[in-house]
Amino acid sequence: MPTEVITMNDMLANAYEPLRVYRWIFGIDGLDAFTAKTFARPSRTFEEIVIDWINTKHWFSGKHVWNDITLVLYNPIAPSASVKVMEWCRLNYEEQTGRAGYAENYKKNVTLKMLDPVGAVAEKWEIGGAWPREVNFGELDYASSEAATVSMTLRYDSAQPVAAAAGSPISLT
Repeated sequence: MPTEVITMNDMLANAYEPLRVYRWIFGIDGLDAFTAKTFARPSRTFEEIVIDWINTKHWFSGKHVWNDITLVLYNPIAPSASVKVMEWCRLNYEEQTGRAGYAENYKKNVTLKMLDPVGAVAEKWEIGGAWPREVNFGELDYASSEAATVSMTLRYDSAQPVAAAAGSPISLT
C-alpha cells in the first residue's frame, strides 16, 4: 500500500491571516485611545458544581464570571491620562465629599477593535458596565528612561464579540 505524501503547498494555509496583538484600538468615553499601551481581551471563568454520589463525583457547569481586564495607558503631559482616570474614579467615589456615585454614572461601555492589515475592523468586542476596580499610577525611577504609565483593572458585567466588518474574511457569528 503506497504512503500518501502531502505537498508543502497543501500544508500551508495561504488564505490564513492571524490577528496581530499590536493592531487594535479601544474606546472608553473620557479616555484618549492614543494613550493605550496594553489591553487584555475579555476572558471568563465558569464556576464548578460538584455532585457527590456514592464514591464518585459528577461535575457540572455553574455560573460564569467575566474576569478583570487590565488596561495600561501611557501618561502624556497633556492631555493627562492620570487626570482623566481620576475623573472616572470620582464618578464612583468623591474623595473630598465622601459621596459614592450611582452605577449609571460610573459604569461605562468599552469597545475593543482588532484591526486587519489595512486597518479595517476584523474583530470587535463590546464590553458593558465597566468600571475601574483598581487604579495604579505607577512607579517612578531615576534610573529608567521609560514613559510613565497608569494601569487600571476594570471589572465589567458583560462582553460580547460582534460580527466583523463587511468584507472582512473573519466572522464571529
